[in-house]
Amino acid sequence: MNWLESLVLGLLQGLTEYLPISSSGHLAIASSLFGIDGEQNMAFTVLVHVATVLSTLVILWKEIVWILRDLFTRQSWKSYSGLNQGTRYAINIVISMIPVGIVGLFFKDSIEEIFGSGTTVVGCCLLITAALLTFSYYAKPRQREEISGLHAFVIGIAQAIAVLPGLSRSGSTIATGLLLGNKKERLAQFSFLMVIPPILGEALLDMKDLVESAGAGTTGEQTGVGVLIIGFLAAFLSGCAACKWMISIVRKGKLIWFGVYCAVAGLLTLLFL
Repeated sequence: MNWLESLVLGLLQGLTEYLPISSSGHLAIASSLFGIDGEQNMAFTVLVHVATVLSTLVILWKEIVWILRDLFTRQSWKSYSGLNQGTRYAINIVISMIPVGIVGLFFKDSIEEIFGSGTTVVGCCLLITAALLTFSYYAKPRQREEISGLHAFVIGIAQAIAVLPGLSRSGSTIATGLLLGNKKERLAQFSFLMVIPPILGEALLDMKDLVESAGAGTTGEQTGVGVLIIGFLAAFLSGCAACKWMISIVRKGKLIWFGVYCAVAGLLTLLFL
């Protein structure tokens, strides 16, 4: 991987992690066009994912401080309804992590096989993302003031399914939340915060595999430090911009245009790649 490919892939990762158009799908398509083997660039993959997590922390730092402050405030833990809002929010994030944790523990190998099965799966999943975004745009359920524990779990199921390449994680979770009747203003923030622990967990597992591969001498082609830094910075800066932009887009309810984009991208992928 050279510096230009690292820049393009880093920008793609940062932008598409938050925009509802599938980061994994776009990275798979770009890697295919560049002729890059993802297994040979595991360090790059780990770094750009960590960069997007850092961009979330930077943009949503006020919400994170609010949650931590409420967690350490004296309160009654006898019932869920007796907890303050920030603590309930944190519990809902933990609840949302359960489905993706199950998928990661028991189906990791199967998912890795799907990622290596070519771009046909990506094209089909992009079309599914388009349908989901379109459906959520036209559906008008009554909006709830606060995301419940049950809704957090259902949104977590959407996140777990969205590990498939081409199925947008942010698109799936936000669209699912809208269909359940949750307020647009809260969904984007919840969607971005709930992904922090899974991404960090996946990065740690990939780092462990990277260390083991290095010890066994099977890491293959290595990416230079300068190239890695370019990819990291590109993912971080584009992630900050996309995170802030996406929150504004969700509030305005303009997800339909991303549905159109995913439909076109999915069809082009199936026809030409």
